[in-house]
Amino acid sequence: MSIRYLEEQRQFHLQAGSSSYILQVYPSGHVVHLYWGAKVRALPMSHVIRTRDRAFSPNPNPPDRSYSLDALPLEYPGYGNSDFRQPAYQIQLANGTTVTDLKYISHDITAGKPALEGLPSTYVEAEDEADTLKLLLEDALTGLRVELSYTAYRERNVITRSSRIVNGGTESVRVLRALSASVDFPHHRFDLLTLPGAWARERYIERRALASGTQSVESRRGASSHQQNPFVALLGKDTTEERGEAYGFNLVYSGSFLASAEVDQWYTTRVSLGINPFDFSWLLEPGAAFQTPEAVMVYSAEGLTGMSQTYHELYRTRLCRGEFRDKPRPVLINNWEATYFDFTAEKIEDIAKAGRELGIELFVLDDGWFGRRNDDTTSLGDWFVDKAKLPQGLDDLAQRVKGLGLQFGLWFEPEMISVDSELYRSHPDWCLHVPDRVRSEGRNQLILDLSRPEVCDYIVETVSGVLAGAPISYVKWDMNRHMTEIGSAALPPERQRETAHRYMLGLYSVMERITTAFPHVLFESCSGGGGRFDPGILHYMPQTWTSDNTDAVSRLKIQYGTSIVYPVSAMGAHISAVPNHQVHRMTSLKMRGDVAMSGNFGYELDLTKFTPEEKELAKAQVALYKELRQFVQFGRFYRLISPFEELEAAWMFVSESGDDVLACYFNVLAEPNEPYKRLKLRGLDPAADYTDLESGEVYGGDELMHAGISLPVQHGDFESVLIRLRKVQ
Repeated sequence: MSIRYLEEQRQFHLQAGSSSYILQVYPSGHVVHLYWGAKVRALPMSHVIRTRDRAFSPNPNPPDRSYSLDALPLEYPGYGNSDFRQPAYQIQLANGTTVTDLKYISHDITAGKPALEGLPSTYVEAEDEADTLKLLLEDALTGLRVELSYTAYRERNVITRSSRIVNGGTESVRVLRALSASVDFPHHRFDLLTLPGAWARERYIERRALASGTQSVESRRGASSHQQNPFVALLGKDTTEERGEAYGFNLVYSGSFLASAEVDQWYTTRVSLGINPFDFSWLLEPGAAFQTPEAVMVYSAEGLTGMSQTYHELYRTRLCRGEFRDKPRPVLINNWEATYFDFTAEKIEDIAKAGRELGIELFVLDDGWFGRRNDDTTSLGDWFVDKAKLPQGLDDLAQRVKGLGLQFGLWFEPEMISVDSELYRSHPDWCLHVPDRVRSEGRNQLILDLSRPEVCDYIVETVSGVLAGAPISYVKWDMNRHMTEIGSAALPPERQRETAHRYMLGLYSVMERITTAFPHVLFESCSGGGGRFDPGILHYMPQTWTSDNTDAVSRLKIQYGTSIVYPVSAMGAHISAVPNHQVHRMTSLKMRGDVAMSGNFGYELDLTKFTPEEKELAKAQVALYKELRQFVQFGRFYRLISPFEELEAAWMFVSESGDDVLACYFNVLAEPNEPYKRLKLRGLDPAADYTDLESGEVYGGDELMHAGISLPVQHGDFESVLIRLRKVQ
């Protein structure tokens, strides 16, 4: 097993891949953290934890002045009885106080990995893939119990953590804070890497040195958000793409979150991750339990690439599920930027015909097909066909598209409701709202209250009815605003601050029911593009629309940053028209294609407007991507040149067998009198030879990695090069 319990030392040694994670029961009964890093054989507590009298660190066990929780590395710390750092949990007792003291009671070690009730999580397909440790802690005074769950994957450098808080007392308590993971590091010599952004500018990379105090990223938006991603990493000062230590923390959750790194007075670092405690509480009655989401923690001794590839492989194969998890994704055409709301069945069929000529496999009908949806002011929630646009109905259009040899896909925004809709007129209390307060709108819409079972049932029934009524093989599931006036007409006053989390539980339930009922439909999530690109949603929908910004230059940073955590198989990437509709930039069809082929490839423009030359290039793009997509979507990904550091970018893909290679180079702005450029590749067999499929030149793998391959001289801005190599057998 990957988890050992050393009874004499009361120590738990988790070995995940080539890493170790060690914790121990302290003589006081508190569970302390000893080590996380490269695999070690053993680590006695006496070699790690040293104590002495610390000024202004109170002692909960007089007369031992060398003992204070403020100076111990704790696995699940509380607040109020001598530890002044960020707590992992906080409980308000019936008497109004918030002091608890959790101590070890028992443990259980089992093979495999159990699912979390009502929440998405990573999984195993066989018990021998992982082992799970459950630690039971208890506050003796109140009967409060916390079950800490750790899963160590045997062949991956992955530890997952979550906690379950159980009220074992006789009075109700209120959970004010319930994080999923807390890890104490013995020093602060780290950089903090985060993925901030905004709409159309998601998951940019920021790296900064840790400083004294708390550095945090969070969302208070009711969604993981464009503005921050539920991910942070601690990097060694010398960590690069290829070498050095990296510690990744990612929350499998799609709502408001908090991720923080606190450097204390002795320059130790505490990383905390979980549901955002801001505006959150949960009433826990006697016998009731609260389950936190899962935190996925990855250790790498091979730099950022090692961390990223561990996340990619785990999420592709043990987070995503269903029929499309391992299937190459179809090349699609989406009509949104071609027509917006203004289309007819004939126009849609014309675009689909043009797509057939190019070899495209899937047509996606975007917003505007339902209710009286001629703009974004109306009809969300009314999931019936607009007969003014589609007089013969949705099934007729889908069959016409299918008759052309294309699959048919459809856009929904099931979580939203328009004030101008039949649904709102029938159920004005079904939206999130606070009595007597203005109902703030975003994109002219409100949010349905998914904490209510009847609202969830309505979504499942109406969406399922549409999917059952036509040959639909793809769904784009959108969500275009964040939460305000977070309240529910169905919850009593003492539970109002549970609304946002209950919404997420409702959403996960809805997604589980619909995706299970329609296993042959490929679901892609979207939230104004990449506003909910998180592992929680990926559990139900294996790909996400990476950003509403389809400009090729902007996408270099967006896709590069997204790849820090998320696999290429999860990234939707399309060619759109120029001037680009988001940034109004002009780029060549070639560069737009080369960037989009580094994801799940498609088009989002009016194909009927292509010139003969553009048609030929697009036809070649589609044919090329069909050759490449197996290893682009499921191969190993390497970042080569960062667009955050240079006016150029490069990355590459290597097939699972190692036989096929695609290297992609992008020059953003031309410079006068530029030097000749060489691109150093990675991940190749140094003892093998590789043939350039375009030139026929043969290179050694060691040559390609250490000396590099010469790039052609480029002329002008926004140029790109694709290099295809195949190992010589």
